[in-house]
Amino acid sequence: MDGLMMNRPLLQSSLLDFAAESFPNSEIVSRRVEGDLHRQGWAQTRARAVQLSLALQDLGIGMGDRVATLAWNGHRHLEIYHAVPAIGAVCHTINPRLSPEQMCFIAHHAGDGMLFTDLTFVPLLEKLKDQLPTMRFVIMTDRAHMPENGLDALCYEDLLEGRATDREWPEFPETTASGLCYTSGTTGDPKGTLYSHRSNMLHSLATAAVLGPDLGIQPRILPVVPLFHVNAWGLPFTAPLIGASLVMPGPHLDGASLWDLCQSEGVQSAWGVPTIWQGLYAEMKARGAKPEALRHIVVGGSAMPRSLTEGFEKLGIDVNHAWGMTETSPLGSQGSLSADKRDLPFDRRMDLKQTQGRRVFGVEMKIIGDDGTRQPHDGKAMGELYVRGSTVAAGYYKNPDASAKAIDKDGWFGTGDIASIAPDSTLTLRDRAKDLIKSGGEWISSIDVENLALAHPGIAQCAVIAMPHPKWDERPLMVVKCAGDARPTLEEICTTLETHLARWQFPDDVVYVEEMPLTATGKISKLTLRERFKDHVLPDLR
Repeated sequence: MDGLMMNRPLLQSSLLDFAAESFPNSEIVSRRVEGDLHRQGWAQTRARAVQLSLALQDLGIGMGDRVATLAWNGHRHLEIYHAVPAIGAVCHTINPRLSPEQMCFIAHHAGDGMLFTDLTFVPLLEKLKDQLPTMRFVIMTDRAHMPENGLDALCYEDLLEGRATDREWPEFPETTASGLCYTSGTTGDPKGTLYSHRSNMLHSLATAAVLGPDLGIQPRILPVVPLFHVNAWGLPFTAPLIGASLVMPGPHLDGASLWDLCQSEGVQSAWGVPTIWQGLYAEMKARGAKPEALRHIVVGGSAMPRSLTEGFEKLGIDVNHAWGMTETSPLGSQGSLSADKRDLPFDRRMDLKQTQGRRVFGVEMKIIGDDGTRQPHDGKAMGELYVRGSTVAAGYYKNPDASAKAIDKDGWFGTGDIASIAPDSTLTLRDRAKDLIKSGGEWISSIDVENLALAHPGIAQCAVIAMPHPKWDERPLMVVKCAGDARPTLEEICTTLETHLARWQFPDDVVYVEEMPLTATGKISKLTLRERFKDHVLPDLR
C-alpha cells in the first residue's frame, strides 16, 4: 500500500527560493578578483540567478547541457551553481590546479558547451583555446573590467542586465543530473562523478542535521574549500537551507589574508584542508590572537595532525574532523562529539578528534579484510572501507571500466581507504591502501607516523613513503619540510615518535625538501615524492 502524500521532486531550485524568502538578508560577502569586497543577500542572489538562467536559455543552454566553470569562490560562481541546474543543465566545475592537459581532457570528456571564468584564468584559456572543445566563453566581471581577449568572450554582467528577476522554475525528475566533478586524476585520467538534484538535496539535509547544532543560528561561514572541489563540501546547498552567510575569500588563501577576512567579517566557522589551517594557525601565533568570532572549523581532505588540532582547541576553536570523497558528495562522516563525550578530559577528546567521526545519516559503511570477508565494527579490525547510500556515486561518468572496478557485486563503492569502524559508527582511517607500508609482514600506517612526527617543532610538513628493502619488503622514508633553518635529525624525529610507536615503525631515513608537492586538491602528492626519491638508498643498504 502506498502512502497518500504529495510526491514533489527534490530540486535544487527550491533552496534558493527558501533562502530568499526566509533569510533574504543573510550575506554573500565576496572578495573579488577585481579587488573590491562585494555584498548581497540571498534574495538578491536568487534574483541574479534568475537573470542568469534566462540568459543561459536564450543562449541555447537546455536540459543536460554541460556548463563549465573555472573560477574562485565568489558570488558569481555561487549564482552559476544555482542557475545552471535550475534549468536542467549540468554545472561542471573545473579545478584550475589541474594540469592544462587534464583540464582539456575533462572538458572534452564532459562535453562542455560553455565555460565561465574569472579574470585570473583568461590568459590560460587563451593559450588552451584551440585544445578545448568548441564552446562559448563568459568572463565573470563587469564591462568596466572586461579585458581585451582572444576568446570572443561574453561579459557576465552584460548577460544579466535588463532581464527579469523572478520566474517559475522548470520542473523535471529529481534524478536529473545537476553537477559534474572530476577526481584530481592522481592515478590515471580524472574520473567524473555526476550528481543529481536528489543526491545534492539529501546531502544538504544530512549536513544540516549533523552540523547545524555546532554551526548555530544563521552562522557566518568561510568556505576556504573551493567551489571547484566537490561542491565546496556541499556548502552552496547547505548554506541557503540553514540561512548561513557565506564569506567568499576569492583567490587569497594565505594565512594573513584569511585571518584579516575572518576578523573583519565576523566569521564563526571555516571549512578547508589541513594545509590551509597550518597557514592560519601560524598567523594566529604570529599575531598572538585568533580572529575574534572564529569558534569552529571543519577539516577534511587529509588527516589533521594532532598537534594542530590541539593548538586550535586550546584557542577555543572546535575542530570537526570529517571524511568524504568526490564520490560521496562528499560528506561521509563527521567528528562532532556526541553529548556524552563533550565533558571528557582534554586528552581523551583529542583522541576522539583524531578519528574521522561518526557516519552521516544515509551513508552505510563496511570494511572488507584481505581475505575478502566483512570485518567486525569493533574499532580494532581493519580493512578496505566500502560505502553505499543515496549520496554515493553508483559509477563514473562515461567510464564503464572504472565504474566496474569501483562497485562490488552487492553495489557498494570501494574507497581505497584502509579503516576501522567502532560500534558507535566512529570511523578511523588508517591509511590509503596504496600508502600503507608492509615491513616484515606487518603494516605501518604512514598517516600515524606523519601525524606524530608533526609534534616536532622543527617540522612544518612531512610525508612517509615506502622504499623497497630486500629483507623487510618495504621500509619507511620520511620527507620533511622544515619549519625553520635547522634540520631535525632522524634521531630527533625518532625520539618524538618513541612513546607512541614501536621501533620497527620508525622511519629508516629522512630527506628534506624546500616545498612539498601538492595535488590539485591541496594534499601532499606522494605519487610525486615516490618518483622523486625512487633511487634513494636507505642507510643499511649503502
